[in-house]
Amino acid sequence: MDEPALIRSALEGDLNAFNRLVIEYQETAFNVALRMMGDVPSAEDAAQTAFISAYKNLRQYRGGSFRAWVLRMVTNACYDELRRQKRRPTISLDGDDDGEGEPMEETGWAADPNAVDPQSDMEKADLEHAIQHCLDRLPEDFRAVVILADIEGLDYEEIARTAGTPLGTIKSRLARARFKLRDCLKAFEELLPSRYRLINEDIE
Repeated sequence: MDEPALIRSALEGDLNAFNRLVIEYQETAFNVALRMMGDVPSAEDAAQTAFISAYKNLRQYRGGSFRAWVLRMVTNACYDELRRQKRRPTISLDGDDDGEGEPMEETGWAADPNAVDPQSDMEKADLEHAIQHCLDRLPEDFRAVVILADIEGLDYEEIARTAGTPLGTIKSRLARARFKLRDCLKAFEELLPSRYRLINEDIE
């Protein structure tokens, strides 16, 4: 894919070019939204909103990583929806209902085929729910950086561009997010494969 050429064509009004960019990044966008939101319908809505926003604001793209630019739209859409949910008294994010919704798309460290020994579908689902349970309990900005870094594999600079946040802040958030995530997962350690068992080490 000649991404720069597609972006130029999209900027000139070529909808097909923009649709090819959507196809290229829709899986990543959906997976990030799914981890942020915790359920498939909300993730689909957030990803759709993000691409609509990306199309409307395409002329604001100033070069650099287009993936990071798109994912900024995704995370912003997720933040907006999470804020709306918090204002709805009938919807709780306290989340002792981690098993609700459809199974997560498996990506990154949560889906390494060598990370999980062969086990039943129920055990794998339990592990997946434990991971999502702990992600859901992170503050939204911490959740975003750990998803982008440890699941989607973005480097620090891409994450900084995605978040519109200084590089040093991203590094600090990621260290704290990993600590909080690991601390939460201690309650589910029996679900983790042996080489992913948590160890007691301090975060500087």
